[in-house]
Amino acid sequence: MISKVTKGLKERVIQGDIFKNVEMIEYAQELEGFIEISKIVFPLAVVLTQDCDLEGNFRDRFCRNASEKSIHDKWLISVLMAPLYNFEHVCSGTHLSELGITMQEIKRNKTHGHNLMNNQQPRYHFVKFPDSIPIVDSVVDFKHYFTVNSRYIQKCRKSNFVCRLKPLYRENLSQRFSAFLSRIGLPDS
Repeated sequence: MISKVTKGLKERVIQGDIFKNVEMIEYAQELEGFIEISKIVFPLAVVLTQDCDLEGNFRDRFCRNASEKSIHDKWLISVLMAPLYNFEHVCSGTHLSELGITMQEIKRNKTHGHNLMNNQQPRYHFVKFPDSIPIVDSVVDFKHYFTVNSRYIQKCRKSNFVCRLKPLYRENLSQRFSAFLSRIGLPDS
């Protein structure tokens, strides 16, 4: 499910890469001549952007002679990511408590908890890490996706990379995320 890439770490960010301490700019505003910037630092986040786009961005932007090109249509402004939350915190509804947000509790021993762990809840994606990866069981909440600047995440790669989802698992995550985003809301009445 997970591959820990240490030696021979590829040069670029790849779909399914998991990073630690990812900064998301919540807002920036000017107040009486001062710029106030609010950011949220996610302890863990996974890259959701399609790998073909990440590869094209890296090749055209960061490889040799990339700056000499006059066409930059493969450059990405931002990379789509989603935080990984501690499964126990998600179940207790406290995974966003540091932001002053209380979420609904999910009973582990009830249907909702079992469905979440079996990836049968469309909003959530459960990730169980092997013992060799020091990360607790985690959950991606598809409502909490965000973007980061593509240069920023590329720069963080060496210091903040944790591990990588294997291709089959990253494709499963991608498919479930796109299915969640493409759902159709029906009126209440």
